[in-house]
Amino acid sequence: MRVVKTWDEIEELILSPFACKTANTRGRQKAEDKKDLRTEFQRDRDRIIHSKAFRRLKHKTQVFIIPEGDHYRTRLTHTLEVSQIARTVARGLALNEDLTEAIALGHDLGHTPFGHAGEAVLNEMHPGGFHHNKQSLRIVDYLEGGNGLNLTWEVRDGILNHTGEDLPTTLEGQIVRIADRIAYINHDIDDAIRGKVMKMEDIPRDIIDTLGKTHSQRIGCMVMDMITNSRDRNRITMSKEVSQAMDELRAFMFQNVYVASLAKKEEDKAKKIVGLVYSYFNNHPELLTTEYMQQCSEMTNHQQLVCDFVAGMTDRYIITLYKKIVIPEPWLIL
Repeated sequence: MRVVKTWDEIEELILSPFACKTANTRGRQKAEDKKDLRTEFQRDRDRIIHSKAFRRLKHKTQVFIIPEGDHYRTRLTHTLEVSQIARTVARGLALNEDLTEAIALGHDLGHTPFGHAGEAVLNEMHPGGFHHNKQSLRIVDYLEGGNGLNLTWEVRDGILNHTGEDLPTTLEGQIVRIADRIAYINHDIDDAIRGKVMKMEDIPRDIIDTLGKTHSQRIGCMVMDMITNSRDRNRITMSKEVSQAMDELRAFMFQNVYVASLAKKEEDKAKKIVGLVYSYFNNHPELLTTEYMQQCSEMTNHQQLVCDFVAGMTDRYIITLYKKIVIPEPWLIL
């Protein structure tokens, strides 16, 4: 009887031929000696979890800006829900769960304060534009810890292409791309109902009939549909019926929640804050924190430095800076 000794051997035994196996990774930008029993993708996952950028997600907006209540999603809880959904699909298809988890945990590291409202401002004001998926890659490649996390090619590819025109190269990355949409559509319904922005009865009946009425039913339907339609295929897909219902639900959410709803009533204020802080530090780059000033000698484009600085802020931190910039400090003459 042959004794299996390494993860590489285990993966060969249990993973699908379509899975991205650790032994076949394209490697890292900078070669490293393997120092422990973890696979390369497990090491990537752990580096992301222990990063400052990951911790900051707990204070960044998902949909509701500065909500009153402890149960609304943040960018961090969204990330964890994406990871859970993606891992379930990966396991159901016998794909690489570690790679899937690493991509899911890192996919939104580049999000700005105030979510897509902040992203829209930086995209308009910053030369060359701004996209959170590209910023996520920039964080893991360069910014985190001063030198980046030196992640594997497959994780970096999945992070970059979790949104946008190009599909991730690996099936694991493709799972995260769809799991991201499944997660936010469903948890945003939950938050919107909690915030009295909409009612469950507002969702068109044909969507409910296809996907399910409850949060659990809808996610279960989409997950099982992905698994059923992607098994033994070199592409992650959904059935036409479920995919169409999902697109219709997303369109409904854009019309009733994401645009011009009570959930967005503070967006103009948020955009003003991001725009002013970005402009202020572009005019006064010498006032950047010591951590960022140390990077000035290595980066001649101070606008990029300021963009990195602002994009990395949490909601509450940028509000604090905004107050310091616009509100005069009291003084006393004795």
